[in-house]
Amino acid sequence: MTDIDREAEDRETGDRWMPRFDDKGLITAVVTDHSDNMLLMVAHMNEAALNLTIETGEAHFFSRSRQSIWHKGATSGNVLKITDIRTDCDQDVVWLTAQAGGHGAACHTGRRSCFYRRIVGKGDDVRLELTGDPPLFDPNDVYGDP
Repeated sequence: MTDIDREAEDRETGDRWMPRFDDKGLITAVVTDHSDNMLLMVAHMNEAALNLTIETGEAHFFSRSRQSIWHKGATSGNVLKITDIRTDCDQDVVWLTAQAGGHGAACHTGRRSCFYRRIVGKGDDVRLELTGDPPLFDPNDVYGDP
Protein backbone atom coordinates (compact mmCIF):
# COMPACT_ATOMS: atom_id res chain seq x y z
CA MET A 1 0.00 0.00 0.00
CA THR A 2 1.40 3.40 -0.99
CA ASP A 3 1.49 6.46 1.27
CA ILE A 4 -1.27 8.00 -0.86
CA ASP A 5 -3.43 4.88 -0.41
CA ARG A 6 -2.79 4.90 3.36
CA GLU A 7 -3.70 8.58 3.59
CA ALA A 8 -6.90 8.03 1.61
CA GLU A 9 -7.84 5.05 3.77
CA ASP A 10 -7.07 6.99 6.95
CA ARG A 11 -9.10 9.97 5.71
CA GLU A 12 -12.05 7.82 4.63
CA THR A 13 -12.32 5.30 7.46
CA GLY A 14 -9.99 6.42 10.25
CA ASP A 15 -10.48 8.71 13.20
CA ARG A 16 -8.06 11.45 12.15
CA TRP A 17 -9.52 14.86 11.32
CA MET A 18 -7.99 15.69 7.94
CA PRO A 19 -10.22 18.30 6.24
CA ARG A 20 -9.67 18.71 2.50
CA PHE A 21 -9.94 22.32 1.41
CA ASP A 22 -10.33 23.17 -2.28
CA ASP A 23 -7.79 25.10 -4.34
CA LYS A 24 -9.16 28.36 -2.87
CA GLY A 25 -8.72 27.10 0.68
CA LEU A 26 -12.45 26.50 1.23
CA ILE A 27 -14.63 23.65 2.37
CA THR A 28 -18.41 23.46 1.80
CA ALA A 29 -20.61 23.62 4.90
CA VAL A 30 -24.19 22.34 4.87
CA VAL A 31 -26.35 23.49 7.79
CA THR A 32 -29.55 21.79 8.93
CA ASP A 33 -31.86 22.47 11.86
CA HIS A 34 -31.14 20.24 14.85
CA SER A 35 -34.83 19.58 15.59
CA ASP A 36 -36.08 18.42 12.18
CA ASN A 37 -33.06 18.35 9.81
CA MET A 38 -34.56 21.05 7.58
CA LEU A 39 -31.88 22.38 5.24
CA LEU A 40 -31.14 25.92 6.44
CA MET A 41 -28.19 27.04 4.33
CA VAL A 42 -25.04 26.10 2.45
CA ALA A 43 -21.92 28.21 2.79
CA HIS A 44 -18.15 27.95 2.73
CA MET A 45 -15.49 27.95 5.42
CA ASN A 46 -11.78 28.53 5.29
CA GLU A 47 -9.55 26.89 7.88
CA ALA A 48 -9.89 29.80 10.32
CA ALA A 49 -13.72 29.85 10.09
CA LEU A 50 -13.87 26.09 10.56
CA ASN A 51 -11.59 26.27 13.60
CA LEU A 52 -13.66 29.12 15.09
CA THR A 53 -16.83 27.08 14.58
CA ILE A 54 -15.33 24.06 16.33
CA GLU A 55 -13.86 26.14 19.16
CA THR A 56 -16.85 28.41 19.88
CA GLY A 57 -19.77 26.12 19.05
CA GLU A 58 -21.22 28.88 16.85
CA ALA A 59 -21.15 28.93 13.04
CA HIS A 60 -18.53 31.06 11.31
CA PHE A 61 -18.20 31.16 7.53
CA PHE A 62 -15.96 32.68 4.91
CA SER A 63 -17.58 35.26 2.65
CA ARG A 64 -16.23 34.82 -0.87
CA SER A 65 -17.58 38.22 -1.91
CA ARG A 66 -16.09 40.12 1.03
CA GLN A 67 -13.07 37.83 1.41
CA SER A 68 -13.51 37.74 5.17
CA ILE A 69 -14.81 35.57 7.99
CA TRP A 70 -18.29 36.29 9.32
CA HIS A 71 -19.92 35.11 12.50
CA LYS A 72 -23.37 33.96 11.42
CA GLY A 73 -26.03 35.97 13.22
CA ALA A 74 -23.69 38.52 14.80
CA THR A 75 -25.72 41.37 13.27
CA SER A 76 -29.22 39.84 13.22
CA GLY A 77 -29.05 37.94 16.50
CA ASN A 78 -29.79 34.69 14.65
CA VAL A 79 -26.57 33.02 15.78
CA LEU A 80 -26.34 29.38 14.76
CA LYS A 81 -25.53 27.31 17.86
CA ILE A 82 -23.91 24.09 16.69
CA THR A 83 -25.30 20.84 18.09
CA ASP A 84 -23.30 18.43 15.90
CA ILE A 85 -20.57 18.57 13.27
CA ARG A 86 -19.98 15.74 10.80
CA THR A 87 -17.88 15.30 7.72
CA ASP A 88 -18.35 13.22 4.60
CA CYS A 89 -16.22 10.22 3.62
CA ASP A 90 -13.42 12.21 1.99
CA GLN A 91 -13.61 15.13 4.43
CA ASP A 92 -14.26 17.85 1.86
CA VAL A 93 -17.70 18.83 3.19
CA VAL A 94 -18.90 19.49 6.73
CA TRP A 95 -22.47 19.07 7.91
CA LEU A 96 -23.50 21.25 10.81
CA THR A 97 -26.68 20.73 12.75
CA ALA A 98 -27.63 23.87 14.57
CA GLN A 99 -30.25 25.81 16.44
CA ALA A 100 -30.87 29.31 15.15
CA GLY A 101 -31.13 31.90 17.91
CA GLY A 102 -32.95 35.21 17.79
CA HIS A 103 -35.83 35.07 15.32
CA GLY A 104 -34.99 31.48 14.36
CA ALA A 105 -33.99 32.50 10.85
CA ALA A 106 -30.87 31.33 9.03
CA CYS A 107 -31.41 33.39 5.86
CA HIS A 108 -30.55 37.07 5.50
CA THR A 109 -33.97 37.53 3.86
CA GLY A 110 -35.52 36.85 7.25
CA ARG A 111 -36.66 33.32 6.46
CA ARG A 112 -35.90 30.19 8.44
CA SER A 113 -34.10 28.63 5.46
CA CYS A 114 -32.26 30.04 2.46
CA PHE A 115 -34.17 27.47 0.39
CA TYR A 116 -37.57 29.20 0.32
CA ARG A 117 -38.13 28.92 -3.46
CA ARG A 118 -38.52 25.93 -5.72
CA ILE A 119 -37.72 25.66 -9.41
CA VAL A 120 -40.85 24.82 -11.43
CA GLY A 121 -41.85 24.56 -15.07
CA LYS A 122 -40.07 23.24 -18.13
CA GLY A 123 -38.45 24.52 -21.27
CA ASP A 124 -38.88 28.28 -21.68
CA ASP A 125 -41.23 28.40 -18.68
CA VAL A 126 -38.75 27.63 -15.89
CA ARG A 127 -39.28 29.99 -12.97
CA LEU A 128 -39.06 30.26 -9.21
CA GLU A 129 -42.06 29.71 -6.94
CA LEU A 130 -42.20 30.71 -3.27
CA THR A 131 -42.71 27.79 -0.90
CA GLY A 132 -44.85 29.87 1.44
CA ASP A 133 -42.23 30.22 4.17
CA PRO A 134 -42.76 33.78 5.41
CA PRO A 135 -39.96 35.99 6.72
CA LEU A 136 -39.52 35.79 10.49
CA PHE A 137 -38.09 39.32 10.61
CA ASP A 138 -37.82 42.35 8.35
CA PRO A 139 -34.27 42.48 6.94
CA ASN A 140 -34.51 46.28 6.50
CA ASP A 141 -35.07 46.69 10.24
CA VAL A 142 -32.04 44.53 11.01
CA TYR A 143 -29.57 45.37 8.24
CA GLY A 144 -30.89 48.75 7.04
CA ASP A 145 -32.08 49.61 3.54
CA PRO A 146 -29.97 48.07 0.78
